[in-house]
Amino acid sequence: MLRIGIDLGGTKTEGIVMDEAGRILLRERLPTPQNDGYDAILQNIYTLVRDLEKKTGQACRVGIGTPGAISARTGCLKNSNTVCLNGKPIKTDLEKILDRPIRIANDANCFALSEALDGAGKGYGTVFGVILGTGVGGGIVFHGKLHEGPQHIAGEWGHNVLEADGPPCYCGKRGCVETFLSGPGLVQDWQKHGGDATLAAKDIAALAEHGNTRAEAALQRYFYRFGKALSVVINILDPDAIVLGGGMSNIAGLYTHGRERVARHVFNDELRTPILPHVHGDSSGVRGAAQLWAPQEA
Repeated sequence: MLRIGIDLGGTKTEGIVMDEAGRILLRERLPTPQNDGYDAILQNIYTLVRDLEKKTGQACRVGIGTPGAISARTGCLKNSNTVCLNGKPIKTDLEKILDRPIRIANDANCFALSEALDGAGKGYGTVFGVILGTGVGGGIVFHGKLHEGPQHIAGEWGHNVLEADGPPCYCGKRGCVETFLSGPGLVQDWQKHGGDATLAAKDIAALAEHGNTRAEAALQRYFYRFGKALSVVINILDPDAIVLGGGMSNIAGLYTHGRERVARHVFNDELRTPILPHVHGDSSGVRGAAQLWAPQEA
């Protein structure tokens, strides 16, 4: 059976149809009606699934990647930075309107699954997938199987406190990894040190590449924090590979200078863990959503 993957993002909702060989047959995108609220987002997903199935001419299994995760206690979504989804029984409601069982997982978990199965992490036993974008997330895959944990928070390194006196985070704490290593986190640090308030994270990175000393200093602070934060994950998990995704993963220095900072903080005399760029790019999340249904289960 064909599989539909849905990647529910803050600004866009993407859907694909994948066959059992992992080939993407169809792809569609719709704007996410975040300002219109929860019901509008559900209807948007229904429309996307309906349109994809019309084009394939058959019913499909559906997997969905969302910001946040399903609470094991309430069955409702939690920890989503698309805040209108929090506290809502999104899996139950989608199963009702789609009239079928679905599988749902955190978007970073979907990224990790995709990259572990047939992306940069293919062939590695334990893969830690990292999202460095508008937020910071992570997912863990053991030998091709997604590990979510009993509380569905496995891999959520972005909400460990890195600096207790750091910026406030939407989760209620201060100084979370996400407040420093996300794109907005880099911008906030850049502005704090006198940088141009009109620049985005990619602009700061570009300035650094062209020798701007203020931008270079901002990236050095970013690499230092990246090293401290990621070394904790390695000390605990000791993964066979780490795969980076999200817009910030395009900063080339992460794989050289950033890796050096990780090596300094890891509890070992060397760093053997490869830190790899993603293979599937922006498609990793939506591919992983479809791959929540293994081919033999589809």
